[in-house]
Amino acid sequence: MILVDDLLLKPFVSLLDILHAMVLDELHDMGAIRDEIKENQLLYELGERPESEYERKKGRLEAELQVAEEVHEKLISGNIEVQ
Repeated sequence: MILVDDLLLKPFVSLLDILHAMVLDELHDMGAIRDEIKENQLLYELGERPESEYERKKGRLEAELQVAEEVHEKLISGNIEVQ
């Protein structure tokens, strides 16, 4: 009985792991975050964004980028699994 369960569930769990990794990769797109950081900087330098808003957004984006980098490291090392 356990062997049958393993044969039926293992491919399903593997598929979930792959889908989970793809979703995390899409949610934590480092390129998009870096582009937002550049855009924020440019708008500030052009005077279209006040310093307070620039600093607030910069802090949020840098924190988001750090999380994205950690997620990508875990994805590369294979340490993220569906639980």
